[in-house]
Amino acid sequence: MTQVAVVILNYNGKEFLKKFLPLVLRYSKEVAQIWVADNASSDGSVEMLKTDFPEVNLIVNPMNGGFATGYNMALQKINSDYYILLNSDIEVTPNWIEPVIELMESDKGIVACQPKVLSYFDKSKFEYAGAAGGYMDKYGYPFCRGRIFQSLETDAGQYDQPVEVFWATGACLFVRSHLYHELGGLDDDFFAHMEEIDFCWRAKNLGYKVMVEPKSTVFHIGGGTLPKSSARKTYLNFRNNFVLLYKNLPQHRLFKVFVARLFLDGVAAIKFLVQGGLGDFIAVIRAHFYFYRHFTALRKKRKQLKQQPVSKIYRGNIAFDHYLLRKKKFSDLDQTKIT
Repeated sequence: MTQVAVVILNYNGKEFLKKFLPLVLRYSKEVAQIWVADNASSDGSVEMLKTDFPEVNLIVNPMNGGFATGYNMALQKINSDYYILLNSDIEVTPNWIEPVIELMESDKGIVACQPKVLSYFDKSKFEYAGAAGGYMDKYGYPFCRGRIFQSLETDAGQYDQPVEVFWATGACLFVRSHLYHELGGLDDDFFAHMEEIDFCWRAKNLGYKVMVEPKSTVFHIGGGTLPKSSARKTYLNFRNNFVLLYKNLPQHRLFKVFVARLFLDGVAAIKFLVQGGLGDFIAVIRAHFYFYRHFTALRKKRKQLKQQPVSKIYRGNIAFDHYLLRKKKFSDLDQTKIT
């Protein structure tokens, strides 16, 4: 029998666990083991889990190493064929596990997969973190079927086909366990944000596929650990995006993309400043200086990895298409540019 482990990483998310863990147990315990990996919470999460959910397997990490290190530490201790990395602020639904595992079992080349992710607060809308599968444009800007930047589409079944994508959301990431470990897990230096994109890109550079299976649906609150308007989140997003590009871009694209990104990130920083976001402006500058300071270490990482042209990249400029050409939906994009 295929072994599946649902692993919820928790950091001071006691209220989310109280709210959503009962549904995880109800809809998952027949087909999966349920684990909570606690990242040294200070809100009484561990005590509450021991008292209220004794049937849940508990791992207590010695520190808060963020999303990446937290999962890397926890998953070393779990023996299963598949891991499901599940955010604590997600409401699962009946039959949310089986379709994804069935799809992955049908093709051993699939390293990771995600369900359809809708908004917990408006269940007719896609949710920012993943929507119906993740893509990236040629300059490294991520977007989704159902979400371009802050424009969220209404789910009318338009993306209900399982398809190969560029990245799958870390909010609900199904991953083949032996490949997770063979690929070195998530990059500890990312701490949080975009580590799942980096993982998927490294896997695709080795010829593996990433999928979305919309027969499975979950509802995500989002911003559970860091609020959406956070200079810290801005810093991590810009820093980690720059790092994942340097690690994974093929050599012939590296210089062109970095020159373009220096200009585009400068525009983004000025836009933050004009809109009164001094903290976000400083965050972009700090993100770039992180890259320069750590260039030698990042160069060593890059040399240890394989880089090659991969599929499911949008060969256009998603920022130009969205903000200047007013393309709000994934279906508005020129689909021939996704190769």
